[in-house]
Amino acid sequence: MNETTARNRTLEDAVADVEARYSAAHPKSRTRYERALRSMPGANTRTVLHYDPFPVTLVNGEGARVTDLDGHRYRDFLGEYTAGLYGHSEPAIVSAITAALEDGLVLGGPNPYEARLAELMCARFPAVELVRFCNSGTEANMMCVSLARASTDRRLILGFHGGYHGGLLAFPGRGTSPMNASQEVVLVDYNDPDAARRAITEHGRDLAAVILEPMMGGGGCIPAEPEFLAALREETRRQGAFLIFDEVMTSRLAPGGMQERSGVTPDLVAFGKYLGGGASFGAFGGRRDLMARLDPRAPDSLTHSGTFNNNVLTMAAGLAGLTKVLTPEATIRLNDSGDRLRERLQDAADRHGVAMRAMGLGSMICLHFQSEEIRRPADTEATPPEARKLFQLEMNLRGFYLSRRGFMSLSLPLTSEDHDDLVAAFEDFLEEHAPVLPGR
Repeated sequence: MNETTARNRTLEDAVADVEARYSAAHPKSRTRYERALRSMPGANTRTVLHYDPFPVTLVNGEGARVTDLDGHRYRDFLGEYTAGLYGHSEPAIVSAITAALEDGLVLGGPNPYEARLAELMCARFPAVELVRFCNSGTEANMMCVSLARASTDRRLILGFHGGYHGGLLAFPGRGTSPMNASQEVVLVDYNDPDAARRAITEHGRDLAAVILEPMMGGGGCIPAEPEFLAALREETRRQGAFLIFDEVMTSRLAPGGMQERSGVTPDLVAFGKYLGGGASFGAFGGRRDLMARLDPRAPDSLTHSGTFNNNVLTMAAGLAGLTKVLTPEATIRLNDSGDRLRERLQDAADRHGVAMRAMGLGSMICLHFQSEEIRRPADTEATPPEARKLFQLEMNLRGFYLSRRGFMSLSLPLTSEDHDDLVAAFEDFLEEHAPVLPGR
């Protein structure tokens, strides 16, 4: 590229160029994608994994590395959207799963692992006095909502624009998803304590619960402000509604999750992702009086079913993770390293004159190419979609695996050298593309 071409280049030109190079570098992934189109809508069975022109097909993972069908090896900074906290081959978890496999699957009764995992979660998370297991974060959030409705004899749920609590409980844009299991929801803006207070007061007689992530994950790694959380806690108590924390992602941000880090104790909490050690996992817990409604010994107990709620692979892997790997000290180290990495990425963008907001806390990071302040998901619309695409595909070609929306979650096997190499690759990206990215 000569100097005149570089000077006249646009963001669209840069995207077209990287897309061509990406496609040429991944012919086998492209062929697999085109074949999969014949049997799956969009060649896909999990919407978040789709991006254009086509996603790479992953065939192997080891430690903090993944390998695609074309033989390219990547440093994995996506971390399976926070579920991959342990990496891809943690010995303690592999050993636990192997032992569980040898003892037989789908046993059809209580197993040796589940009560021990429950004890650990009750001890670790301040709001959790009793806990039950399920199969995903979506299920966990749905169970929290259902339990709140059954316990209050109210139907309405208050959520927040741009919130995501699973495939059947999502509030994209300014409304609710047509795929939601229930549309009995009222929505207000995240980090707006006054609007939340008004809505809770207005709908108090009908309001069963308020649900939120104490830091939005899919919404862009946007932390809830202390005044906002305090208002929710105060007003829900006043109106007899329950406060639900969706900690499917954020429970990794401190030894006791965001409930510990924020000092705000919810009534119910949903869990998922990494707590299953890499296997399918969900859990929900909270106040003893609420969770006791599920005690089958009571004549008026509520039913909670699920064939794989206590599957031995998940229970064994989750138990091994919390007892042998993810100590409170390891959690603190991981999140401290994430804070340092986020600061280094922000500093690099600032030095290159590129407008960027490195959002998040601890081991969860999301980069937005804009100068505008971000307090709610709608604010992130200032980032051009083309900038997100350029960043993801260029980092892929440099050997780093992360999401289209600029989201990263760190895993325990990542090293300080991996962090250094990511920052160096980001510096290289900025040096090449600063002229076409939003300026400060």
